[in-house]
This record gives sequence, structure tokens and C-alpha cells, in this order.
Amino acid sequence: MDFEIWDAHVHLSGVPGATPEERLGRLLEFADRLGIRRVCVFMGLRWSYDPSPEEFRRQNDEVLRAIAAFPHRAFGFVYLNPKHTTASLEEIERCVVEGPMVGIKLWVAERCHSPLLDPIVARAVELQLPILQHTYLKATGNLPGESTPQDLAELARRHPRACFIAAHSGAQWEVGIRAFKPHRNIHAELCGFDPTNGVTEMAVRELGAERVIFGSDAGGRSFASQLAKVLDADISPHAKELILGGNLKRILAPSLARKGFG
Repeated sequence: MDFEIWDAHVHLSGVPGATPEERLGRLLEFADRLGIRRVCVFMGLRWSYDPSPEEFRRQNDEVLRAIAAFPHRAFGFVYLNPKHTTASLEEIERCVVEGPMVGIKLWVAERCHSPLLDPIVARAVELQLPILQHTYLKATGNLPGESTPQDLAELARRHPRACFIAAHSGAQWEVGIRAFKPHRNIHAELCGFDPTNGVTEMAVRELGAERVIFGSDAGGRSFASQLAKVLDADISPHAKELILGGNLKRILAPSLARKGFG
């Protein structure tokens, strides 16, 4: 069975190229080998844990350049820092309302259970934007602003109308999936950790296939290794179809309709 594959989690880092356009072009060459039709891109050529407004604007400008070069293959998510509320809200207006981006990306500047996120989430609800939130549990200890699955569960409880994508499913996915289970507005995303037998099966069993999303974390991870988590899983073809593209298409549908994407 052929699947229409949409990748929820792609970066411009980890691949050769001097410009955003060159890097995304190389990523799409690799994606083509595996039948990946669309990719969601966020963050720029160089990252920082706690970016200033000038820094996250620079990174968003790089993503805007990249997706402009491949408008039928790549979608952009606007990268924000909740510590800078006004600048983050202005960036949503610039990149989403007035620009082509279709979602929000939050990383490790502020743990996501913080009230600082509330204005951003409220605006996302108004615009029907998904929020892709990094979640991780590191054996060596998280970074100061790095969110856990439990942090995202708390945020989702406060904002039941918001749509969240839990990047990496917390990495310790057995813990993450269980933390997300009570909150139907959280979708578990599978990228960024080694392919492990049972992860996708557990996510489908505990959450339902409609709450699981494929992402690769390319170029930090290979498309092939991350696709294996889904393609080799002992789940139905319909579940694979939802995870590999159907769920992300449904989540992005309001944004894509406003932007005129088919």
C-alpha cells in the first residue's frame, strides 16, 4: 500500500548548503527517495536555547526563504520564545497572519507549563494553529527551560481548545504517551529517538491512531530510520495512513485552506 507521507518535523540544520534554499533542496532530495511528499520546517541555520526577538526573527526569515523556494513541498512553523510575549505575538502576525506559515514551534527557552505561554496559546486557538512543543526527559537532566511531557499535559489541561503536537513524545515515550493520554488535544509525535520496537504500537493502543503523527527530525535524524517506526509497526494499514500523513493534514487543514494550499 502506498502512503501519502507528510513529515511534521524538519530542520535546516545537519545538511550541506550555504543558504536556506540549498539546505532545504538537499533535504527534499533525500525525502524524494522515500516518497515523502510534504515537510514542515522550523528554526534556522543556527539555533540558540533562549533566542532574543532579533534571533528568532532571523531564524524565521531563513525558513521563509526556504519555503518560498519550494512552496508546493514545504510548510513553515513560526519559531517563538514565550519569554518575549509581545515580540512573539507580533511574529505570529508577521509570519502567519500576513505570511505563509501554518503553525507554531516552541523549543527550550521556557518550560511550557509556564503562564508565559498562555497569550501565545490563546492566539493559536483564535487562528486554529497547531503548536509543536518540544518535550523531553533526559537521563542526564533536562536543560533549564526544557519541557517534560507532564509540563505539556498541564498546558493542555489549561487550554482544552488548543491543538498540541508533542515533539519526540518525551523521548522516554512510555512515560510521555501515558502523560498525554487524558488530554485529547495532545498528539504524540514520533521523531528524534532511535527506532524502538513497540513505540508506535503503544501510541496507537493508548491514544488511538488519530492522535499519533510521523516526524523525522531531519537533518538531525534520517528519514529512513524514523519512517521505520511506522512502516514496520504491527498496526493496520489504515493506522499507518493516518500517522504518516492523514492526521497532520487534518490538523493543518484550517491553516492550509486560508493560505490556498491544495
